[in-house]
Amino acid sequence: MPDSTRLTPLAVMLLATLREGDMHPYEMLRLLRDRRDDRLVPLQKGTTYHTIARLERDGLIAEVGVDREGNRPERTTYTLLDAGRDAVEAWVRAELPQIDRPSDFRVALAEAHNLDRDDVVALLDRRRELLVASLAEHRAGLARARERAVARQYMVEVERQAALLDAELAWQDALHRSLTDGTLPWGVDGPSHPERFRVSKETPA
Repeated sequence: MPDSTRLTPLAVMLLATLREGDMHPYEMLRLLRDRRDDRLVPLQKGTTYHTIARLERDGLIAEVGVDREGNRPERTTYTLLDAGRDAVEAWVRAELPQIDRPSDFRVALAEAHNLDRDDVVALLDRRRELLVASLAEHRAGLARARERAVARQYMVEVERQAALLDAELAWQDALHRSLTDGTLPWGVDGPSHPERFRVSKETPA
């Protein structure tokens, strides 16, 4: 099986849509756009179709049918293979604990619901250790700078990063509590949104 860590964030999100059911590329693209996932990854038609072709070539998805409506071009429908499902989970497990790839972390967080609650808690625990260490390093650096009477204008970026790390820790600790005390529905206990499954039939962009 291809190395899941080499998947692009777009590839992960396309694979994740197929966990909801078989779809053709246009439908996947429309679904991601309707959910405003263009906040996380660029959603361009050419790149999307190229990525889907690569996922099929790598044995992560498979063609299950071709249909045509009126004079529209044929649409190939794809299904998610077990290797594709495993690849999504492996990628999320690899990226969710990280703090040095913010854009990938956002995608991993968006797809974290594909993992069991206990797995997510454990991964976030690992991430917390990195956040705490990084915050301590920034605070120590600021303390040393003050001792050396370094002008504050040279330290504003470090101050900002320390504040962001502090806020990130507070947010993650709140998420952790809601996962561990069960107040956040998750996985099989989570909400079902069948209305999010399909998008309206519109003329392809």
